[in-house]
Amino acid sequence: TSAENTVANYIESGGGKRNGRSKKWKEMLKLPHISQCEELRRTIERDYTSLCEKQPIGRLLFRQYCDTRPELKRCIEFMDAVAMYQLAPDEKRRDCGLNVLDTYFNNGSAAHLPDIPQDVVAGCRERLEQSPCKELFNDCTKIVRDYLSGAPFSFYQESMYFSRFLQWKWLERQPVTKNTFRHYRVLGKGGFGEVCACQVRATGKMYACKKLEKKRVKKRKGEAMALNEKRILEKVNSSFVVSLAYAYETKDALCLVLTIMNGGDLKFHIYNMGNSGFDEQRAIFYAAEICCGLEDLHRERIVYRDLKPENILLDDRGHIRISDLGLAVQIPEGETIRGRVGTVGYMAPEVIQNESYTFSPDWWGLGCLIFEMIQGQSPFRKRKERVKREEVDRRVREDQEEYSDKFSEEAKDICRQLLAKDPKERLGCQGRGAIEVKQHPIFRNINFKRLEANMLDPPFSPDPRAVYCKDVLDIEQFSTVKGVNLDPTDDDFYHKFVTGSVSIPWQNEMIEMECFKEINVYETDGTLCPDLDMNRPNPPPKRGFFYRLFRREVCFKSGYSDDETEEPSRL
Repeated sequence: TSAENTVANYIESGGGKRNGRSKKWKEMLKLPHISQCEELRRTIERDYTSLCEKQPIGRLLFRQYCDTRPELKRCIEFMDAVAMYQLAPDEKRRDCGLNVLDTYFNNGSAAHLPDIPQDVVAGCRERLEQSPCKELFNDCTKIVRDYLSGAPFSFYQESMYFSRFLQWKWLERQPVTKNTFRHYRVLGKGGFGEVCACQVRATGKMYACKKLEKKRVKKRKGEAMALNEKRILEKVNSSFVVSLAYAYETKDALCLVLTIMNGGDLKFHIYNMGNSGFDEQRAIFYAAEICCGLEDLHRERIVYRDLKPENILLDDRGHIRISDLGLAVQIPEGETIRGRVGTVGYMAPEVIQNESYTFSPDWWGLGCLIFEMIQGQSPFRKRKERVKREEVDRRVREDQEEYSDKFSEEAKDICRQLLAKDPKERLGCQGRGAIEVKQHPIFRNINFKRLEANMLDPPFSPDPRAVYCKDVLDIEQFSTVKGVNLDPTDDDFYHKFVTGSVSIPWQNEMIEMECFKEINVYETDGTLCPDLDMNRPNPPPKRGFFYRLFRREVCFKSGYSDDETEEPSRL
């Protein structure tokens, strides 16, 4: 439709002159006066790892503070130099390591670091000559990190940079509604409602909005599943798993705002793009990225349980992410679980037999996926084969999969090891998880550190003009739900679900869309900005209270159209 084309052009051009930001974006992201952050200052958890490493804006502000003190600036520069060393290609790593040693540990060097014992440095030199492994400087970085998390971290909490962090936290915690976004075309269908494209009005960032219709969720008793998926998405911070940025509600739906993946799913690419299946190099690249995603999930003790091509999505550049975490579950430390869940043909033998397990079904799923990417059909069921569930389950338990000449010896070997019927004999299940899988010879040309840092180019790059999914007209409409009424007893569930912005993705969005850079300014003469000065009161609002109340009312009533059109330029 012409409306859809307009939207596509609008998005492609970055939404006019402001990269898709609303005219009022600075108003929407106005930092509060520091006096409004006092409760946050009292209640925020003072944890170095969370405040200075995990939270992206926290990390930047701690670094800005360190930049003001030469001895701390050196520590940060050293940590960055080690990170670059770890990401160096194998053939350059030794030179990169020597450079770190010369810069920070030469006797004549002015850049001495806090109390790193000589024997630790000597050990680094020795190991660098023998084999420059990625973990070479771990002992040194631990000492520097321990130093930074002591007195410097305490002084940082007294500084204006920490006050500024509290202002951003306050902004992050503001309510999220449908008016936070512009809503665009339907992209597809989820279990409880449709998925559409949306754009954050304040920043211009595009996302996918997965709508869970409240009545549909209630009718199918899907509350626990929906809440489970939302909580698991919140916990996982991985560039190989779709991330949740916002959770909000409308009158009729609960909405999850997720990473937008415009490149289609692997099922579409395996079966709808010429001959079925991929060449081996492409399959192995995706397998390596999926392996990293599983490693990130398993680190949080989450078993995914639904690996299949339609749940692996491609982004604009051709990197993949695992999506749809409805069947994922967190396993308490030291425990196992049971549960006959998954998709027929992809469930591991131990799942079909209702035995207890931890993470083994995911490595089986990876085996099925590698097989299907190379062969162009899944190992235990031909494409569109009409066969009873019991027969597919029997094949999974008893039959040996068959390999065609599309498979190299190494590809056969990794599939056989991942598709071992007994989980105790399966690759990935012998005590070292993802490390075992990554060490298989098939991945010898993949530098996993660089892969994890998004530094490797994918083998296939989606065409930005193509649509890698069914036509919107093919996406069946949901029928209306009859005989279900929402009442106050449902509010408790909604309250748990609707938590607004998710910290790390929200902060990443502010940085990536350059809003942080434009808003996070200080006075150049070293004095405190008015908004950071407790002695300068919060300036009064420019307009009367009733004016603003009325203006807000008008904005909400008119939906999200108050800023969609550019003002005509005056000649």
